[in-house]
Amino acid sequence: MYKRLLTTLLFASVAAFAQGSSTAPTPAQIAAHEVTHLTKLLSLSTPQQTQATAIFTTEETAILPLMASFKTARTALTTAIEANDSATIAAETTEIGTLTAQEQLARATAEAALYAILTPTQQTSYAESLDHGRFEHRTARHGEGH
Repeated sequence: MYKRLLTTLLFASVAAFAQGSSTAPTPAQIAAHEVTHLTKLLSLSTPQQTQATAIFTTEETAILPLMASFKTARTALTTAIEANDSATIAAETTEIGTLTAQEQLARATAEAALYAILTPTQQTSYAESLDHGRFEHRTARHGEGH
């Protein structure tokens, strides 16, 4: 589950270092990276690559605004913990739970769309990769650990 997050962070770090800036990758860049990886593993056809790019760009575009909300909620939670403010602790943990659910919905929707465009042979390979943890990262939560 956390491998995608690590892959995304690694890609962001490499991209930032290569560009000499700390700019995070765009949803399209993240999608392109994911499609490149999937193409190598599953031998995606050109039409599948196009579809997968659209799927992952949509996914990352939906998740991007959640990241700022995660950061805000985590900061507020830390402040509430330090102030021993039970009401705010409850509110912020509920907010983090809601944001996590929204992120997981976006990721699961993308997973379902990806699976639908794969051939039966690719689906089998993809499932085997999931069984071996290779694609656990596809459902990683950006909000975790930040």
